Amino acid sequence: MMRSLFRSIPKRLGPNKLVFCRFQSSNPQMSFPCVDQAQERNRRYEESLQQFQTSSNEDPGACITSPSLASGPEPIYGKIVSGFKKFNYNNVFLCDHGGILPKFELAYETWGTLNEDRSNAILLHTGLSASSHAHSHPDNPQPGWWEQFIGPGKDLDTNKFYIICCNILGSCYGSTGPSSIDPGDGKHYATRFPIITVNDMVRTQILLLDHLKIDKLHASIGSSLGGMQSLAFGALAPHRTARIASISGGARSHPYSIALRFTQRQILMNDPQWNRGFYYDGIPPHTGMKLAREVATISYRSGPEWEQRFSTRRANPAVPPAMCPDFLIETYLDHAGEKFCLQYDPNSLLYISKAMDMHDMTASNQKLLAENRKKNQHKLEKYLAENPNVSQEDVIKANSNSVVLPDTPIEEISNEDRTPEPDVDSDLTAGLVPLRNIPTMIMGVESDNLMPVACQRETARCLEKAGNDKVVYHELNADESFYGHDTFLIYRKNFNLVGSKLKNFLEQS
Repeated sequence: MMRSLFRSIPKRLGPNKLVFCRFQSSNPQMSFPCVDQAQERNRRYEESLQQFQTSSNEDPGACITSPSLASGPEPIYGKIVSGFKKFNYNNVFLCDHGGILPKFELAYETWGTLNEDRSNAILLHTGLSASSHAHSHPDNPQPGWWEQFIGPGKDLDTNKFYIICCNILGSCYGSTGPSSIDPGDGKHYATRFPIITVNDMVRTQILLLDHLKIDKLHASIGSSLGGMQSLAFGALAPHRTARIASISGGARSHPYSIALRFTQRQILMNDPQWNRGFYYDGIPPHTGMKLAREVATISYRSGPEWEQRFSTRRANPAVPPAMCPDFLIETYLDHAGEKFCLQYDPNSLLYISKAMDMHDMTASNQKLLAENRKKNQHKLEKYLAENPNVSQEDVIKANSNSVVLPDTPIEEISNEDRTPEPDVDSDLTAGLVPLRNIPTMIMGVESDNLMPVACQRETARCLEKAGNDKVVYHELNADESFYGHDTFLIYRKNFNLVGSKLKNFLEQS
């Protein structure tokens, strides 16, 4: 039984007089506009769902498979986005951890002109939530996520190079991912999508290069998750790239990064609307997605930058403090989460962030993955038996890319003054042996909280131990950049440290 905010108690006013006084709460209840906003979005989705169910009952043949992607506050990843090309791979694809994709698609975009001997191609790998749209072009004039870095005479000079940027496997911007339709039953994969690795992403890109008839890249480059992919490309196909550039990435994930991404996934998965991944015909977990993005945004920049941009200023000091966004930094995080929560598929965030966590180029881990792939070869054999018209040679070739490591451990570079490193150094050094003949640029940022600069230092150190005498290492200190992990996205008139160093590396003979 709910108690009233008012209660009557007796009060004596005189010797023989007793009256009852009504007491009110000392303060009014606070307002929560941020909660109201989430509830209003949920209400619109519920309304959209009801309209869909009504129209479906009236027209059972309606060709709509997902009400939340059909009307109401439509997630942008559900829209038909123009401007990219599609590579369709129509054979079975085996993932590192045993999952199967009967076929897949990759969205990609290109800039510049491929030269006659097809040797000037640069593969630009993306970060976690990026599309293939790195730069504007006639089919999509909207600015891309690396707009100022790409173009004639720029850091990725389209007068010299043919730039290819792919939307990665598992994403939601045109490539096959959890929101895609499973050809097995015609429904969204959801969490029936297989666990994927960074190596799996790179294997699909190698198949794209085969499709484009590009035997060897001028360079494999990327930042953040893209930096992980660029290194993995060198390990899986060292003969297919002349250079590697890894910016704010690394050869294995850092425990701090894993902890941050785990927290984001837990927030998202505990949104009741997530429904174990099966939300495509209902209401997406927009609240969990917003909160997860806010946590991520904290890790993308640095404390000194927050201090300069926001300090401890409140958005409006004239109004009473509130539990909803109140400080300027809070309004910034709220805006970032609000903007993102309908722009990206929550399941894609889960799968791709998990792939980043599992990224580990140590020899022991690469051996485990190779053994796991061998153990699951029977799935390919079953597929070939059920599809006799499929080229057995093509299927085997497409699924055979594994890191090839030497049978005997390499000899480390001797250095009497070197402090003994932990065992993981030897393991990672052995895993990076396939890259020993590839000129490699590693760049880190001291203010990076998400991918600590220790990851880049470790990668460069182990590459050198593996015998690579062409490692170029750049580290931006706090005076050069206090922008944290997002440094690689920033291009300003007086700040182009990332792009200028990349340009010099790419154009070296």
